[in-house]
Amino acid sequence: MSNPFVRIVEPLDPKQPLKKFFNLSKLEDVRYAHLPFSIRVLLEAAIRNCDEFLVKKGDVENILNWKVVQHQNVEVPFKPARVILQDFTGVPAVVDFAAMRDAVKKLGGDPEKINPICPADLVIDHSIQVDFNRRSDSLQKNQDLEFERNKERFEFLKWGSQAFKNMRIIPPGSGIIHQVNLEYLARVVMDQDGYYYPDSVVGTDSHTTMIDGLGVLGWGVGGIEAEAVMLGQPISMVLPEVVGYKLLGNPHPLVTSTDIVLTITKHLRQVGVVGKFVEFFGPGVAQLSIADRATIANMCPEYGATAAYFPVDDISIGYLIQTGRDKEKVMCTKRYLEAVGMLRDFKNSSQDPDFTQVVELDLHTVVPCCSGPKRPQDKVAVSDMKKDFETCLGAKQGFKGFQIAPDRHTSIVKFNFEGCDFELAHGSVVIAAITSCTNTSNPSVMLGAGLLAKKAVEAGLTVKPYIKTSLSPGSGVVTYYLRESGVMSYLSQLGFDVVGYGCMTCIGNSGPLPESVVEAITQGDLVAVGVLSGNRNFEGRVHPNTRANYLASPPLVIAYAIAGTIRIDFEKEPLGINASGRKIFLKDIWPTRNEIQAVERQFVIPGMFKEVYQKIETVNQSWNALNAPSDKLYTWNPKSTYIKSPPFFDGLTLALQTPKTIEDAYVLLSFGDSVTTDHISPAGNIARNSPAARYLTSRGLTPREFNSYGSRRGNDAVMARGTFANIRLVNKFIDKQGPQTVHFPSGETLDVFDAAERYKQAGHPLIVLAGKEYGAGSSRDWAAKGPFLLGVKAVLAESYERIHRSNLVGMGVIPLQYLPGQDAGTLGLTGRERYTIIIPEQLKPQMNVQIKLDTGKTFHAIMRFDTDVELTYFHNGGILNYMIRKMAS
Repeated sequence: MSNPFVRIVEPLDPKQPLKKFFNLSKLEDVRYAHLPFSIRVLLEAAIRNCDEFLVKKGDVENILNWKVVQHQNVEVPFKPARVILQDFTGVPAVVDFAAMRDAVKKLGGDPEKINPICPADLVIDHSIQVDFNRRSDSLQKNQDLEFERNKERFEFLKWGSQAFKNMRIIPPGSGIIHQVNLEYLARVVMDQDGYYYPDSVVGTDSHTTMIDGLGVLGWGVGGIEAEAVMLGQPISMVLPEVVGYKLLGNPHPLVTSTDIVLTITKHLRQVGVVGKFVEFFGPGVAQLSIADRATIANMCPEYGATAAYFPVDDISIGYLIQTGRDKEKVMCTKRYLEAVGMLRDFKNSSQDPDFTQVVELDLHTVVPCCSGPKRPQDKVAVSDMKKDFETCLGAKQGFKGFQIAPDRHTSIVKFNFEGCDFELAHGSVVIAAITSCTNTSNPSVMLGAGLLAKKAVEAGLTVKPYIKTSLSPGSGVVTYYLRESGVMSYLSQLGFDVVGYGCMTCIGNSGPLPESVVEAITQGDLVAVGVLSGNRNFEGRVHPNTRANYLASPPLVIAYAIAGTIRIDFEKEPLGINASGRKIFLKDIWPTRNEIQAVERQFVIPGMFKEVYQKIETVNQSWNALNAPSDKLYTWNPKSTYIKSPPFFDGLTLALQTPKTIEDAYVLLSFGDSVTTDHISPAGNIARNSPAARYLTSRGLTPREFNSYGSRRGNDAVMARGTFANIRLVNKFIDKQGPQTVHFPSGETLDVFDAAERYKQAGHPLIVLAGKEYGAGSSRDWAAKGPFLLGVKAVLAESYERIHRSNLVGMGVIPLQYLPGQDAGTLGLTGRERYTIIIPEQLKPQMNVQIKLDTGKTFHAIMRFDTDVELTYFHNGGILNYMIRKMAS
């Protein structure tokens, strides 16, 4: 059927009649001008894709009527302009695509129908680790090791880029996905198939929201959902509430964008924005650069919103020119946005749209701060860091506590490193990493770190040699301007050499600590510290031996590295004493905003961006030399320990199976609050005593060859064994941290995978009990795939992180939620009962279902299939099964 809105299609430029757009101003609907700018993007996509099948006129009306229906749980479809993936999530996506082609062929369909329709970019940035640091050849040696470990994965990805249309691979060594997206991939306005329309993106990484800072609406989705979008399916989403976040005033000269985002993160956590859009407005926005806005948008998952949108303004347009985009296209972008009423002037309050609610922040009230020691929302003013850490030492085990006995707070362990004697104590810094797209995309904080390093070196300050320092920029542009501005050599003198272009320490690829440091930490049971300019610091994520991890701006990372401890009051205590005996305080070396801005204006120029990005797809010679098969169907290698055909589609038929009641399920694990996807499916090192290690050893590999869980996401045998394998897992059935549980039929304590295998062999279904925010953290499809392979049929939790709930739905695992006011405690659940979950024949979104226990107790829970589309996926056994049946028939 033709689009019912063709009447509003017209050329943007009469001289180019074939370049058209849907002119939303021609709707002549007074509601449009009052819509939040983020909702206008959803509206345009619905109008342009309206076919009365996947997208209907009723959906357009619902979005136009947002002010009225926003509270009514109304479902709308959204077709984003493109998809972006990183390699940890991209490899399993390409594995699924390859397996889906096999499945479609078996069912008699055309396997080449499994092909991205929506353009997709895959940036390889998650594989490189900090194996080498503090040496001039660290970058080359780390990249060489990356290829040695991941050659098979990279060959597979290169096959995918050739076998599938519309899929572009950005090779390793290019940068971090979200920074490459910001500086290069983002269009702001698409020019495709004869139409202009707003750029929008979903990505298989939760920090996809960073691009919201440029005015491109984007957010993270599960890898499973992203695969459906790539195959042309719209996202089915509940029309969100939009919280207006009004920024006022000017930041203090000593405050960085990192301080602002950590303040906003804590504030919005308190406001409660889970499942909502946040849209920034007010005169304070005009005081922020695009890099500042991108930093704030990057940490959107940490404050729980779906998106954190900064509408496009003249500063956004200027950024496109600064980063080397084609000027003619940029001017066309501006004309389009003006024509459809999507170009914002933040100083003009008459443009302010309607919001669900408005909250405010005066930027002048923001103070320098960090967040930690275990969660990004736990902001601590820098002036309070020493006192706060010392309080955490003795506090009860939890997000702000380590439960160290008072008589051990001053424990000191002596150790020898490279022939010199040193001491470690609680609070000693052992990792200091300038890392992550959150901050390395921002020239002001990166140049601020460089200028601080220069002043520190000139003042005679040093960093202790055992501290693992590193600098992993998000793109080659960063190295370019650090080098050209003359600060790179000073960073190197303090140990902050470039170690790689990728996520590295931020995702746990921090590499090993010196053995003598690990021995000292273990001997003293010390709470050692990692300080990083990242966005996540969940326990066990950064490094197994750093129990406390603090997020900080790049200049503060260097400051704490120089101090060597978190237990310092920078206002009263010196960073160090130089060779002349002079005390050097942080205020003596902290650069002013004017200093930073002067250097930025001189050295961050369009030519840098053009030079770096024009050769981004061909500059890596190791990638160019890879040989990849050219077949359209992948030839699986049974000897591979990286790439394996998954069992998800084994026995799949065209006929649907009726969902059945889950009878007498055992509880595999019982959790409290804030169990993250890092707990469920860790990305870091594979422990030598784990089920995954035993499997890899049985395949002839040595521990040196294990690599990380993240790098082996193309192999279900490893990932199933790695499910719930985090060493910091807290399971209520066990009295200590660790990846174990109780197998109730035998009473034995076993590794989680081994217990699940026993249950499976006996034909027993499994469930998981959890508290609030189950599945918080990274958008990790294996955190749903893994439990599915273990035999978990349902999860019963107090609440879910948005993306993880979607992933569970995508795998056919039922997300159940306690009724308001109820939880395991109020219901008297121990987890040792057996659970029967009644699945009725007629299902409705968010319906209540009955749960019976073998004790005779009965209660109800909400079945969190939120839309009819999600119920369709469930009836098919998951979203990928649905897509296979659709393509095969």
